[in-house]
Amino acid sequence: MANEFKSGFITFIGRPNVGKSTLMNRLIGQKIAITSSKPQTTRNRIQTVYTDERGQIIFLDTPGINKAKNKLGNYMLQVAERTLNEVDVVLWLVEPSTFIGGGEKYIIEQLSKIKTPIILVVDAKGMGRSVIPLIAGFLAYDTEHLIRGVILNRMSKSYYEIIKPLIEAELQIRVLGYLAERQQLQIQSRHLGLHLPGEIKEIQRQLEVAAEELQKSVSIETIIQIAASAETIEIEKITETTEKITSTELITKPLIAVARDEAFCFYYEDNLLLLKEYGADIAYFSPLHDKELPEGSSGLLLGGGYPELYAKELEENTAMRKEIKAAVESGMPVVAECGGFLYLHKEIRDRDGHPYQMAGVLPAACQDTKKLVRFGYIELEEKESHFLEVGTRIKGHEFHYFDSEKNGEDCMAVKPITGRTYPCVIEKENVWMGFPHLYYPSNPSFADHFVKKAEQYLGGKYGEFISFF
Repeated sequence: MANEFKSGFITFIGRPNVGKSTLMNRLIGQKIAITSSKPQTTRNRIQTVYTDERGQIIFLDTPGINKAKNKLGNYMLQVAERTLNEVDVVLWLVEPSTFIGGGEKYIIEQLSKIKTPIILVVDAKGMGRSVIPLIAGFLAYDTEHLIRGVILNRMSKSYYEIIKPLIEAELQIRVLGYLAERQQLQIQSRHLGLHLPGEIKEIQRQLEVAAEELQKSVSIETIIQIAASAETIEIEKITETTEKITSTELITKPLIAVARDEAFCFYYEDNLLLLKEYGADIAYFSPLHDKELPEGSSGLLLGGGYPELYAKELEENTAMRKEIKAAVESGMPVVAECGGFLYLHKEIRDRDGHPYQMAGVLPAACQDTKKLVRFGYIELEEKESHFLEVGTRIKGHEFHYFDSEKNGEDCMAVKPITGRTYPCVIEKENVWMGFPHLYYPSNPSFADHFVKKAEQYLGGKYGEFISFF
């Protein structure tokens, strides 16, 4: 067995949000965390390993590939390009609405620089025979003939048996299999969005069923054969060092504590990447389950989520509520968005008016209004120079049924189409809190300012004492 056992690397590429991580979860049969709980992780990490008696496949996930428009975009593109040069097979995900435009041509240009075999994964739902010219278009632009096979996603077995021989006869390309759509494997909507994996009954079994069906409908053997045709990957030798590093030398970067659990779970991963790009380490903690912030924290990020669904549990964790209030009042920089903003209030009141005690940083209450208060995209314009320069803007969105007695007036929200404006956000030297969810790459200066404030706190320079009375 040892002589026959083989291993290889596979990565998924495509435009942003095309479903790379989702497909990987289906292939493996288990939920793979999108963001690691360890600080200093990057996108070109091993996401999971699949092993059976035939060999081992190491899966790498990458950012979506498109032309970079900012510093974060350049960084993400470099990660994706580096990963492409380190794998044996590339799975390229294509949507049914895709046409061979500038974005696809750009991806093809990047792939032409490497000699790694490509398998095209086409979302063929509802396409019928039109999937043939779509595949033909990609093959026509593949001047290096790197595309070695096709997998048809979201297609029935009966139609697959009809279309497979037609594709192979007309296009002279191997069709390696199909992924059937299963309604029982769909993630349903609920309060403010989709159900989270931990909330879905028997989700692990559902994913196992999907994996079992996949192994029956996709030729793993052919994928292994295609991978075997890849050029040998040269591994750079790592030189060991015995140089000692003191504990004081280790603490050179600001550590931003990020709330992440059942109650706080909404983050743009691009935001976290940008904080790292500007020099911060990330450490996750749970306001529900932990009693204190991560050791050495010099910044605090409280993202969106569902604190209203866990109000009782949050109230009962008195130690963490006191810890966070003390940290903010000590001058530790804090950014709190939507659910995180609710948590910093004195109390949350549910639909029946029952109050639950929260961190108490903000001496005000927030109440479930039983109706949608704000929804949609906005741009936030800075009034005073704290996290942004005066007059500059950062993009974001709002989606909440709760309202606060103190929504703040330190920024001006501007609706992008109508131009309608309204004041929002409570902002001080080291504090940014409000309902809007921000997208840092739309103005990277926000992340830069946040990290620099954390650096100053780490260095012993405290911000102003926070008082909202």
